Amino acid sequence: MTKLGLVVRLHAKPGKEREVAEFLTGALPAAQAEEFMPIWFALEGNGGVFYIFDAFEDEGGREQHLCGQIAGALMKRAPELLSEHPHIEKVQVLASKVKH
Repeated sequence: MTKLGLVVRLHAKPGKEREVAEFLTGALPAAQAEEFMPIWFALEGNGGVFYIFDAFEDEGGREQHLCGQIAGALMKRAPELLSEHPHIEKVQVLASKVKH
């Protein structure tokens, strides 16, 4: 059961919204390869705000993801794409439903 998660809020620099969206959609293959992460969403909100939500079965998976390919690529590109440092919040999953 997925019981731990991450909510990441990203603020795109003005004019970089499309590049942030492309970065996130391009991260899907890396997310699919992380078998310890059963749930991953990349979301676009309003006003250049984007979100990543992912969930894990245990703390080891969550920490492994934080040190993985997607997080590394995001931190490398953050100064170019984002108006502020990504806001990463560790959360507890209280309930979930994912239909495949």
